Amino acid sequence: MSMELDVFVGNTTIMDMDVYQLWLDGLTVSDAVKVRMDEGALLECEANAEVLTSDTMDQFRTFQMCERLLHSPTKVGSQLLYQIPAQHQRILIERYYEFDSVFAREVLGKKLSKGTKKDLDDISCKTGITLKSCRRQFDNFKRVFKVVEELKGPLVENIQRHFLLSDTLARDYAAIVFFANSRFETGKRKLQYLSFQDFAFCAGQLISYWTIGAVDSMMEDMDVDLEKEFLHELKDLKVLVYDKDMLDQHKILVCAALRGKIKVYKLMEANFKVSN
Repeated sequence: MSMELDVFVGNTTIMDMDVYQLWLDGLTVSDAVKVRMDEGALLECEANAEVLTSDTMDQFRTFQMCERLLHSPTKVGSQLLYQIPAQHQRILIERYYEFDSVFAREVLGKKLSKGTKKDLDDISCKTGITLKSCRRQFDNFKRVFKVVEELKGPLVENIQRHFLLSDTLARDYAAIVFFANSRFETGKRKLQYLSFQDFAFCAGQLISYWTIGAVDSMMEDMDVDLEKEFLHELKDLKVLVYDKDMLDQHKILVCAALRGKIKVYKLMEANFKVSN
């Protein structure tokens, strides 16, 4: 059975963003074709499985060739090899650097080195994320960290300037860089219930109020560096954690400040405790 196809040639690189997501998710061509067929691509395009497979292979090949450019997002707009519309450039970059929160939670606080990368097989099995996608996400974490670790000035702004990410995504990467640099122990059993977003919020607060830039606005050091003298002074507060009278007084003051201001006040008061 023969089939007639209309073919046109142009200089604009055609990219299917749905197929791009399948590629980012680490699917093989055959698995991606199956997903597209299940979603009704054959009916939508009025094509057969062979044509759909060929199209998927072509799309995957295009994404693979463009991947090296995505490692340096600022070059995407200035390169001449691929004519990519501006709106597609933004989508390509943003989606390439997006990550799964459950994956980020697994590597949070760990050193972004070959040792951690060896654990990606286990993380893939635990999270259900394909190994290929895990590797992409880990390499992105490592790439961003290496670029911004020696830069001066606000961390989020540095990430946005060098990787052209949205404010929300840049802040999430700032949290990853912060914990990778400070090596907080986020893997303890008592902390397992906390999500990546919980830690990202904490990182944002620490960056805003505890770093060198927050303590002294005249300094242009990186946001991930905590003010050493301030941390030394915090040690004096450690003794208070073991003083029951002080903890009771702390509870009274906190509850008094929040009374009538939050909907879950009674629940908070009944379950109030301080971790040490």
